Amino acid sequence: MFPVELGGNKHIAEMAHVIPHGEAGPRHEDRPEGDFDPDSVENIILLCPTCHTMIDKDPDGFPRNILLGWKQNHVSNLAAKQGIRAYDDRAEVRAAISGVMAENKAIWDKFAPEQGTDFEYDPESEAAKTWSHRMRSVILPNHYRVQAIIQANLQLATEDERRTFAEYQEHVRGLAERHVCGVAGRAIRFPEAMEGMFS
Repeated sequence: MFPVELGGNKHIAEMAHVIPHGEAGPRHEDRPEGDFDPDSVENIILLCPTCHTMIDKDPDGFPRNILLGWKQNHVSNLAAKQGIRAYDDRAEVRAAISGVMAENKAIWDKFAPEQGTDFEYDPESEAAKTWSHRMRSVILPNHYRVQAIIQANLQLATEDERRTFAEYQEHVRGLAERHVCGVAGRAIRFPEAMEGMFS
């Protein structure tokens, strides 16, 4: 979705509806009964423009179950590559999350603003821009990855770890509100007990 011929930094992905809006369009006859939101994540698949056109022009050749199967396989493969799966023991979970958490900590130590620094007073500075970029492009995605790995392995967590995980989730929600939505003041501090999760 990031073609090399376009420099590798511009995506060409289109959000395609598996089941269209309304009573016409490709695969409309596969619309589920009852309440159905055609704009839900479950009904959207990313396609390149060529495939989007080809698939919509041949709905019989590309029915709903085929498209959703492609999507499920893709999501499963991505999850496996990121270590998002159920593990057999706590040490495996710890190994899966420790490198990701270490990367976040290293970025935090290097780029995070300190109380009362020039960074706080000049949000247009290069340091502020770097921090904002790292937060959105590395730290938050890493947090979501860690959350997904822990969620898949909560059966191996202690009660204390489950409480720590709940605090961690709230920490991440606050970061997202601040750095993605521009809503400040709601983030709780990173729970220190996360450092020993699954140890």
